[in-house]
This record gives sequence, C-alpha cells and structure tokens, in this order.
Amino acid sequence: MTTEHRVTTERRGHVLLIRMERPAKRNAVDAAMTAALSAALDDLEDDPDLWCGVLSGGPGMFCAGTDLAAGAGGPTPRGGNYGVVRRVRSTPLVAAVEGAAYGGGFEIVLACDVVVAGRSARFALPEVARGLVANCGALFRTHRPLPLTVAKQMLLTGQPLPAQRAHDLGLVSELVDDGEAEAAALALAQQVCANSPVAVRATLRAVDAVVGEADEKGWRATAVAGVVIDGSEDKAEGIAAFLEKRGPRWTGR
Repeated sequence: MTTEHRVTTERRGHVLLIRMERPAKRNAVDAAMTAALSAALDDLEDDPDLWCGVLSGGPGMFCAGTDLAAGAGGPTPRGGNYGVVRRVRSTPLVAAVEGAAYGGGFEIVLACDVVVAGRSARFALPEVARGLVANCGALFRTHRPLPLTVAKQMLLTGQPLPAQRAHDLGLVSELVDDGEAEAAALALAQQVCANSPVAVRATLRAVDAVVGEADEKGWRATAVAGVVIDGSEDKAEGIAAFLEKRGPRWTGR
C-alpha cells in the first residue's frame, strides 16, 4: 500500500484500489488530492498489469466535492478537474460509495463506469445553493443514468437522492449493506478481471467513443454557464454564506 497526498492506493491482483483519505474534511478535494487522484488514475491506465480500478472514500463518506476554502487546484492534463472528470480511460473504474457523494463528489461518481453503494449513501448537487453551477460534468451526465426530470430536480433543488431510489432508477448498479460497498466493488472488479483485458478495454473504448461525442457539446454548454456565474454577485454571496455558516442573501444579480 502507498500513501500520497490524501489518497492511498493498494494493488489487489489486477485491481487497483484508490481510496480518498481526508475524513476531517469529508474527503473534500483540495489541490493535493487532485494531484494524487490524477497520479493514481495515470497508474491505472498506464500499467498493463492493472485491469480494473475501484475508487472509494472509505467508510462513512465518499466525497463532499470541492474544498471551497482551499480550492481543488487546477485541472490536470490527463484528468481534468479533480484529475478525474475529463479523463479518457480504457481501464474500467468502479465507484464504491458510502455516505455522501455531494457536488463534485457526485460528479466523480458520474465519471466512473459502475456504481456500488451502501444503503445509506446519498447523492446530491448542491451547487445552486452556493450560487454556483455544477461544472464537472453533472449538467450533461446526470440525465444519462437517471430520468431527465429527476436529473433536473437534483440540479435545480440541490436536494439529495437516497441510495435506494438511485438504485431503483439505475444510477446505482449494486446496492449493499452499509460498510460493504468497497468490498462489493472489489468483488465486481474481480469479475471484470476474469474476462479478457483486451476485450474489456476495447469494449469500454467503443462505448465511450459514442458518449464522448456528446460530452464535447456538454463541456461547451457548461463553460457558457460558468461565464454567467463567474460574473454574478450571487456566486460570491453563496460561497461567503457557506464559509460563514449562515443563510445566503441572494440579490439575483
């Protein structure tokens, strides 16, 4: 096992377990975690002896998204934001979700290929409550595994989606008892590794090639929304209110 900048990696045969390790901050992503996640996923993609990855937040919490006080650092050359969400991969990645996957944490989940979750897991996009927009893929990825109306409800209200409903609707592929998500994700990864790695990589590349065409349009639309937000008073007020632990006073400007 290796540890570097708030992320641990552990090889389990042909599987790489990547675990976010910043519990005091609910695994919120700062610049160091972005760099470490990017490095771990580079290893997953570049090592021909690694055939599948599992991304976990450990017990009790997946990821609270961007550390609004410290910032998540800039996008990495191969991974984009968080070192994850714009990455082109041919090696499958399974998300093991316990507790909350909020904001950018949910967008990291959406960048994975398969989702395993504990029964108390919950998914949310609270950016609008901070005067922000979800800028790491959720604007165009949320409605792929979920009905459009549910995706819009998440994006426009910021309210969480419980794991059971996420499973019923197809976002979560396997729902397990709390505390078992990581083990179940590792077992699923071993099932992937029982197959031809050449065939698995070719399959994932083919699926993502089709999805990737829509992604480029989605990233352009997200950039337009970001320009609107960057010039608004509401963005500054939303972040200040969050850091000061008070309700925001919106102006609509």
